[in-house]
Amino acid sequence: MSAQPMKIPGPDHPITIEPNPKRVMVRWNDRVIADSRKALTLKEASYPAVFYIPRSDVDMTLLAHSMHKSFCPYKGEASYYSIASDGERSENAVWSYEDPSDAVSEIKGYVAFYPDRVGSIEELTS
Repeated sequence: MSAQPMKIPGPDHPITIEPNPKRVMVRWNDRVIADSRKALTLKEASYPAVFYIPRSDVDMTLLAHSMHKSFCPYKGEASYYSIASDGERSENAVWSYEDPSDAVSEIKGYVAFYPDRVGSIEELTS
């Protein structure tokens, strides 16, 4: 866990994590890189909802660990991955909290994708 000060979600900055009942699929360059029926939906304050997908449902062979990191005072330190395939690359398109704060411990072992750095992120009914 980072040595930076952590905050606890509350009424002024709520965070909820719920299982997503739909199938979540992520595509990049016409290729499915994630396909899950076990995704989590994280809603934080007024930010758009984020889908966290278990690594077991992600083609991790397309992800290259990046040196980039960021810090969220509510979730902890995020590690990043770039997507690389067929000579193309999307830098820092994926992030993961390897050791998230206790408040969001459910997202450990999951990754999330920046919508503007992949082709699409879809919620499907089938």
